[in-house]
Amino acid sequence: MKVYRVRLAPQERTHLGELLSKGKAAARTLTHARILLKADEGEAGPHLSDDAIVEALDVNRSTVERVRIRCVEEGFEAALRPRPSRQAHPRKLDGAQEAHLVAVACSPAPTGRTRWSLRLLADKLVELEIVDTVSYETVRQTLKKTGLANLAGVRPGFCGR
Repeated sequence: MKVYRVRLAPQERTHLGELLSKGKAAARTLTHARILLKADEGEAGPHLSDDAIVEALDVNRSTVERVRIRCVEEGFEAALRPRPSRQAHPRKLDGAQEAHLVAVACSPAPTGRTRWSLRLLADKLVELEIVDTVSYETVRQTLKKTGLANLAGVRPGFCGR
């Protein structure tokens, strides 16, 4: 016996139908819309079982259950959107460390080099004790974020955007 029963209002069914006919939303949103339409136990709804929805849409049963539960508990719009990630992504470099990285990247390249490489920059940050450890990928992402991603092709000592 289902505890979470989806009953869509006519305007909600219309909204989902328009969303699907346009086809301009994210694939997950469209799949959730199809699940809600098929699970609708209202007057105009097909009232399909979870197993029938799984077969019809080729989705996992737990997906159908989660969408139904979310629709009942959090509302119609919440069931269409994916849940925000609860995983924290702490920054690898703070503002001061990023500033040091940019300053080092804008300085003349080491002797015997024509320009800084990402690995050289990462090693220099560790050597200067700005950070304990840092990967060249973090250096690349930081330079990209600060608009200095094209630094590899510029002449030594030149730091322009």
